Amino acid sequence: MLYLGKTQVLEVDHFADAGAYLCAAGEPEETVLLPNRYIPEGTKKGSLLTVFLYRDSEDRLIATTDRPYLEKGGLAALKVKEVGKIGAFLDWGLPRDLFLPYKETRGKLKPGQKVFVTLYIDKSDRLAASMYVDKFFSADSPYQAGDKVKGHIYAVNEEIGAFTAVDDRYFGLIPKQELYEKLEIGQAVEARVTKRRPDGRLNLTLRRKAYAQMDEDAEKILQHMEMAGGILGIGDKSDASLIKAELSLSKAAFKRAAGRLYKEGRIKVFDDRIEKLPEA
Repeated sequence: MLYLGKTQVLEVDHFADAGAYLCAAGEPEETVLLPNRYIPEGTKKGSLLTVFLYRDSEDRLIATTDRPYLEKGGLAALKVKEVGKIGAFLDWGLPRDLFLPYKETRGKLKPGQKVFVTLYIDKSDRLAASMYVDKFFSADSPYQAGDKVKGHIYAVNEEIGAFTAVDDRYFGLIPKQELYEKLEIGQAVEARVTKRRPDGRLNLTLRRKAYAQMDEDAEKILQHMEMAGGILGIGDKSDASLIKAELSLSKAAFKRAAGRLYKEGRIKVFDDRIEKLPEA
């Protein structure tokens, strides 16, 4: 049997002017064309070839020895090449771009952006992409609290957080209270696991442990003070929302870093501001 959207090993049944016709072993009644440009040197009748099956510009089933970045049921981050009224077209490593229908998108897309998608067969028996990938994630993540992980952002909800595909196969969530910078769909991130849920899903943070993060936060405060002329209008009693908007820090992180700078004699801390002290 020939499987659309899958890589499989097929046998050369016969040759024609356009290329070689392949079939599944013992099933010569169903064949697919492998164009001449893809036929490996030395191929003959009966040769076994590893090919991927998709549809060409005329919607004919066709084989290629090229390997796409994504197969049916798989998950991958693909670059957006074009965006139109009915959807977007993605680069998936084959001559014909992969169509992402508008109804299968999440958020506003733009050329050059990466999106995390799966590959499926639509009602017209064509291959298409979808950004609704949640059901494809595995629940047997090997990670525990404290582990470092990598992944891609596949959806952002301001009320919930940034949904992350850890290792492009496990569910991860950066909760909204951990979002101190703007994240875009398709963005690659490095994070730390803060909690492993009973169902195997992971809660994440982009920040390191407090003691390791403090140096970076302190440097950020100093840089903002420098740009503000040595006085920053954020102090010990400032509202958490103001601190987040100005510094992309939580109030707790700000107080830890400011406290360190105060102990080092580098700043003075007031209720409504901090002031940089002259260096000794």
